[in-house]
Amino acid sequence: MVDSRAYTERVTESAARPARPPVIDAVTIRGAALELFAAHGYRATTMADIGAALGIRGPSLYKHVQSKQDLLAEIMVDTITTLIANQRSARRAGGDIVVQVRRMVEAHVRFHATHREQAFVGNREIGNLEDPHRDKVLRLRRSYEQGLRQAIAEGIRCAAFTVEHPRLASYAVLDMGIGVATWFSADGPYSADQIAYTYADFAIAMFQRGAAAPPP
Repeated sequence: MVDSRAYTERVTESAARPARPPVIDAVTIRGAALELFAAHGYRATTMADIGAALGIRGPSLYKHVQSKQDLLAEIMVDTITTLIANQRSARRAGGDIVVQVRRMVEAHVRFHATHREQAFVGNREIGNLEDPHRDKVLRLRRSYEQGLRQAIAEGIRCAAFTVEHPRLASYAVLDMGIGVATWFSADGPYSADQIAYTYADFAIAMFQRGAAAPPP
């Protein structure tokens, strides 16, 4: 039998305790900032907005991060380093060069479908980065594009691909991912994997049938 008086005392005591403060760390702050940057833009988002999303006052954030600019830089660096790691893993998985490039395209498209906010912020907010953050992100982006371009060039050298311009071919693939990030929905008719596999088919077909020379 439940002792109603003891139960009431426990409930009253529990209600009287102050609520535990939210757990705040750098990862949580970056997550809140990412959502707000994606929804409203970097410039329109304040530290007070980020704090409010976490249930704390904006100035309290400075115990964990130095500035809103640093938050944007951390988000963008994390995004591009993840893309580079995925690209390298796809190539190291083995197979001939066609298989390697196919996996690289799949990884690129899949990331943009499943990490839309990161992709959106990474592409839209590059102009709001200040040096040295901007320089670092641009160097990482070049490294990512070059990784894909080098793989396509290898496919051309071994006659697996007939496309004439590996740089332009790599740009086309990069744009594929950016496009997917703008419209993909997990509730839509296609899964992220289906999109990744289909776009990889498109890319390989493009590489193997060649392309017209660009204008002079």
